[in-house]
Amino acid sequence: MPNPSPDQTSGVSIAPSPRLPLVILLLGPGLLPLPLHPWPTLINSLIGLALLVQSYSLRLDFQDSALIVWRGEQQLRNFPYEDWISWRVFWPGFPTVLYFRESKSPHLIPVIFNAEQLQEQLRTRVGNLEHNAPPSSDPS
Repeated sequence: MPNPSPDQTSGVSIAPSPRLPLVILLLGPGLLPLPLHPWPTLINSLIGLALLVQSYSLRLDFQDSALIVWRGEQQLRNFPYEDWISWRVFWPGFPTVLYFRESKSPHLIPVIFNAEQLQEQLRTRVGNLEHNAPPSSDPS
């Protein structure tokens, strides 16, 4: 049975957001005074450009039982919610990285999607696994 395309699924797809890639690209010229110029600027700009392309080519689709990562019509990865242990969005005011841990392995994903939609869907689909601070120990 073929995998359904993102348009055929009943889940919620997160809109792309070029905010992080554009900030990285804008920081590039600021690196010109560094030693070994222009290499730091070129490397920074290539990373920003790659993230910008990825922000429009990748899609996150929140289904009932799993987070699915799509590139166009091709399903790249499937992360079942039942395997999630925790998640966290770093720098909530300007989200840069989504960290989540499954029972098998941890994952870091650059936030190249609408951060508000992403956090809303994570809270709705995965629940209270958001990890902002170490759990408090209960002496009783």
